[in-house]
Amino acid sequence: MTSPRVLVTPRSMSVADAPALRQLRAAGYTVVTPAPGRQPTTEELTCALPGVVGWIAGVEPIGADVLAHADALRAISRNGAGSDAIDIAAAEAAGIRVLTARGANAQGVAELALALALMGLRGLPEAADALRAGQWRRHAGREAAGRTLGVVGFGAIGRRLADLARGLGMRVVAHDPFVADGHGVPLLPLAELLRVSEVVSLHVPPSPAGPLLGRAELALLRDDAVLLNTARSTLVDETALLAELTAGRFALYSVDAFDREPPEPSDLLRHPRVVATPHLGAATTESVRRASEAAVENLLAALGTPSGSR
Repeated sequence: MTSPRVLVTPRSMSVADAPALRQLRAAGYTVVTPAPGRQPTTEELTCALPGVVGWIAGVEPIGADVLAHADALRAISRNGAGSDAIDIAAAEAAGIRVLTARGANAQGVAELALALALMGLRGLPEAADALRAGQWRRHAGREAAGRTLGVVGFGAIGRRLADLARGLGMRVVAHDPFVADGHGVPLLPLAELLRVSEVVSLHVPPSPAGPLLGRAELALLRDDAVLLNTARSTLVDETALLAELTAGRFALYSVDAFDREPPEPSDLLRHPRVVATPHLGAATTESVRRASEAAVENLLAALGTPSGSR
């Protein structure tokens, strides 16, 4: 009897002899890897999907056109916390469960956000660029202790960042309409958080309604604010942001995750007070391991043991 097939597409999990592949095979599944070590194309996905019962997915877009070929699929398990690359409505209509590895990347993303916050408070990007150009420019930066960090989205990542920041002596406030208890962290309306924070860090999913921070919201920020975006580039109105930066406002804007990856070159990404990174938040050895293990465990729990493999 042929064992049921599971599709594995994350780059880190689809290479030969990856622990995830061994675990799935040991559980009685045949593993399908259409693009080992790289992100598969839409054509490769549509060719691989027929007959597949489970899918461990990476960051590749999974739209209704792709899911139309999933004639046996029961569950998609992401090796990360986000699911915005998946057409949830199409998955639900097809009876496909969508699972995520919530919290697996919290430490890695929180550490990156903290590193970028310190970089902005000390003005490191411009100082390093000047020295690289042969110019000796010294300026006084700001220490983290005593500064106010505003965390927008107080889930696993936001709470971990708050813990790290308070360890440095920062005051932390948060905004999250879905959280009733900040466990010692004051919960503020978004507008108030933007006004009082010297560092603002975004940890929420994108909204179909448009950017969370548009022209009006950006105008509320301090002139020397450090704005961190390790969630999604679409959370910020980039045209309005570039205008603010061109006017001399904001110490730093950092962005780590984009609606299209890699992003197209732009005036915003080239701005000297913008630090753009290639989706590095969860790209640590530890985060990748935790997310991979959670993705496999979630999928096996959803699918159960294949018939005849006991």
